[in-house]
Amino acid sequence: MIVDAHTHLFPKSVREHRAKYFGDEPAFELLYKSEKAKMIGTKELIASMDESGVDVSVICGFPWMNEATCMDHNDYILEAISTYPDRLRGLCSFNPFTKGSEREVERCLNSGFSGVGEVAFYTGDGITAEAVARMAPVMALCRSRGLPVLIHTNEPVGHSYPGKSVNTLAQIYNLVKTYPDNKLILGHWGGGIFFYTLLKKEVREVLKNVYYDTAASCFLYEPDIYRFAAELAGEDKILFGTDYPLIGPKRYYREIEAAGLEAPARKKLMGDNASALFEIAPSK
Repeated sequence: MIVDAHTHLFPKSVREHRAKYFGDEPAFELLYKSEKAKMIGTKELIASMDESGVDVSVICGFPWMNEATCMDHNDYILEAISTYPDRLRGLCSFNPFTKGSEREVERCLNSGFSGVGEVAFYTGDGITAEAVARMAPVMALCRSRGLPVLIHTNEPVGHSYPGKSVNTLAQIYNLVKTYPDNKLILGHWGGGIFFYTLLKKEVREVLKNVYYDTAASCFLYEPDIYRFAAELAGEDKILFGTDYPLIGPKRYYREIEAAGLEAPARKKLMGDNASALFEIAPSK
């Protein structure tokens, strides 16, 4: 089974009138101002899954500041997972700085969402102490239900690109250390923080409940990252994620093949780990 643990869908109103949302959503404008920044709907995702051999996709929305926009987006994801319950799992979008975020997350989780994400801080000073503190009510909700939270992270060095935040490894580590009992997915390889599991003290224990997805890896890392991550983070903690429609699954297939992972590790990466985390039953 192949599970894509990181994809994005947008309602038709956003796809067709993106500029309408730029005024009070600077993070959305940053990522989607260019017409080259793709947005898709449910049918397009299912068609891509069929063409690429993906059995199940986990879908995210966007961390809108506007409460009504966020609710509308979550409703669209709820419609998608209700229409394709065997193919799709949904993550609830929320912004910790938005009024009513805890109430909205509880509504979504009660409606059948499989977790929360992608939580992102694209503007400002990254994953600040205030941002981490504001996440507490939602983290408590997810912790009590054993549901994962996907956090946008990225490498703090290297080239710039739209959506690359100013988060630091220290900020990422503080977030994880603040919520050690939550199941956390750090997007985009967690900015490489798993390297520090080589430290003799503390870090490996702090990161014990952390998973890492491969989203955007084709743009960022050499294929060797798969082997290094499997060794340092652990084969059980890596999730195949494409960030589709940013990059299609087949490009990842080629890079994973080039990485030379052993068959058991590859099977875990491509679906077994995500199936266990999201409680996805094997296909019949």
